[in-house]
Amino acid sequence: MILRALFFAVLFAVAASQPFAPAYANAQQIVAVVNEDAITQKDLDDRMKLIMASSGMPNTPDIRRRLAPQVINTLIEEQIMVQQARALKIDIKPEEIEKGFASLAKQNKMSAEDFKAMLKRGGISTLTLQNQIKAHLSWSLVVQQRLSPRVNVTERDVDDLLGRMTKNVGRSEYLLAEIFLPVDDAGSEAKVKQLAGSMMTEIKAGRASFYKLAQQFSKSAGSANGGDLGWVQEDQVAKELADALKGMTVDQVSEPIRSPNGYHILFIREKRQLASENLPSREKVFTMLGLERLDRMQRGYMLDLKASAFIENRVES
Repeated sequence: MILRALFFAVLFAVAASQPFAPAYANAQQIVAVVNEDAITQKDLDDRMKLIMASSGMPNTPDIRRRLAPQVINTLIEEQIMVQQARALKIDIKPEEIEKGFASLAKQNKMSAEDFKAMLKRGGISTLTLQNQIKAHLSWSLVVQQRLSPRVNVTERDVDDLLGRMTKNVGRSEYLLAEIFLPVDDAGSEAKVKQLAGSMMTEIKAGRASFYKLAQQFSKSAGSANGGDLGWVQEDQVAKELADALKGMTVDQVSEPIRSPNGYHILFIREKRQLASENLPSREKVFTMLGLERLDRMQRGYMLDLKASAFIENRVES
């Protein structure tokens, strides 16, 4: 089975912005506890700075308030990623983190040294980015070790999907990007809905980048690539999303759409009629099915780890 590794990427647009105002005066105040580890106010403030600079969201008190629960949740999940890697005796060496940092610098057409200098000028801690890189490198190795061997795609699975695609020849398909914000429990429904609405508003107003928000916040498989899902047919997505796609046009961003799993913001990059010559190869379908199943498994695995962890979120309490 051909399965690609999970990739982590962040594109930055560090520019002059309003001064970042931390929520608390005490930088060492603990804002969350995850098992034996603590997340401090400084950790939250540093990550918020990074996200505000890289997402393009306006740096206002209201936007920071709406982003805070999602940022805290991200930091909590990253702690769990690192803790699980530690439990499995997976060690991320400093040189691997530096390699990841250098890769991000190259994406921005800079040397690692110039990239660090740019972050410093923007008042952004290099450590918060290094911690983020470490967490996602750790998680990719956890997923490869624990979950990848359990992904099973059969020839029958490939035949079934190709058969459905063949029946759709002549119907519309969409080059689609997505921001997906999961609702893990009833208590988070209102905040996730509010955040999705804020993101949609800022994107449509041209104040924030769809792609950068997807990289920072989306939990879908294409998040590292700015939410890109590739060419998608209506019967490959949830009914709620398929219904929305029928009424959308190219370059349109949707309102937040509630599916059984959370809120989706869709962006149609292109639209075409599916033709026989555009059908993917068997190998591509095989890979696509494997990645979809691996993505579902890793999201479920994270939920299980969170459910079994001791988590105290002092920001939301």
